[in-house]
Amino acid sequence: MIKEEPSSVPVTSTVINIHSDTGQPDYVTWSLFNSIYMNFFCLGFAAYVFSVKSRDRKMVGDMNGAQAFAVTAKRLNIIAVAGTILVAIIIIIVRSVASR
Repeated sequence: MIKEEPSSVPVTSTVINIHSDTGQPDYVTWSLFNSIYMNFFCLGFAAYVFSVKSRDRKMVGDMNGAQAFAVTAKRLNIIAVAGTILVAIIIIIVRSVASR
């Protein structure tokens, strides 16, 4: 019988942590678009700030904080788009009535 001696080289293992993205949106692109093109009362810029805060919280792993900031950014984006569209409609109506 052949007797094997234990190896003197320690066995090492590598652990890779893979963070699964739960799909929590942070609305950075929408907020950036609104801050450039539809910055109604600076709400687009405020939405961008909350979007960046949401992305930072998501990177840290605080999903509850990320969701709270994302909801605020989404609401500010909706108000910015609606306000800009409303102002554009009012301007079109005023100009069409004034040109008669």
